[in-house]
Amino acid sequence: MSPVNQPNNLVPNPTAPQKPSEKKPSSFGSFLKTLIYAVLIALVIRTFAYEPFNIPTKSMVPTLLDGDYVFVSKFAYGYSGFSLPFFSLPVEGRLFGSIPERGDVVVFRLPKDGKTDYIKRLVGLPGDEIQVKQGLLYINGQPVKREKIEDYVETYRPGVTAAFTQYIETFPNGNQHRIIEVSDNHGSASDPLVPLPYNTADNTPVYKVPAGHYFMMGDNRDNSADSRVLSQVGFVPYRNLIGKAQLRFFSLRDAASIWQIWLWPSKVRTERLFTVIH
Repeated sequence: MSPVNQPNNLVPNPTAPQKPSEKKPSSFGSFLKTLIYAVLIALVIRTFAYEPFNIPTKSMVPTLLDGDYVFVSKFAYGYSGFSLPFFSLPVEGRLFGSIPERGDVVVFRLPKDGKTDYIKRLVGLPGDEIQVKQGLLYINGQPVKREKIEDYVETYRPGVTAAFTQYIETFPNGNQHRIIEVSDNHGSASDPLVPLPYNTADNTPVYKVPAGHYFMMGDNRDNSADSRVLSQVGFVPYRNLIGKAQLRFFSLRDAASIWQIWLWPSKVRTERLFTVIH
């Protein structure tokens, strides 16, 4: 009987060609690839799902405070040439477009330059007539219902506060939100106690909202550059809408920056973390 070699007795043939060994990718190459994937995923999320925005002004107090960070739904109204996070495309119309509701808090691209992001509340729909008389908002000739509640108190620094008249405003579709009035029911533009911008914002002409456009106002009614100022904001085209602000996910007081982690223990407004925007 001929002997049979078992596998553990096999000896490699030194003359047989050897398979080249595979090189493992460098750690830097793996890191770079992971980084590229992460950037691409973040870009897709910011373009098609949710984009974060920081609130730098007081124009939307009391709903949004300067230092709030919010998530904006990009699919709420569909996608336009302004939906990309870092640049825009010269295209008209919207893909998967849907109509915003009166009362939505909207991020939009400023019509006059097409570059600056603004956030305001949508108060006027196409075809509406909007007017403010003695601080009271009128839609199509009818005053918007509002109810006075406790004053809004703002703390500037320990021991230094200011109180402002606060209302709950109810739109015809039932949407409710809070507003504040600095110069509530003051007199005419000649009133020396009230700065001119407050008076002009409290008493306006009738604005007829064009087709395909929207009228935006800040909840801090006497401290907001919005559609009442035609030369600065004016009527906002549907194409310029970027998305609907839906969630506050972070908030810092006193102009602290989000990267200043060492300030978080004293600057984070914990009561505002992950709260829904109305």
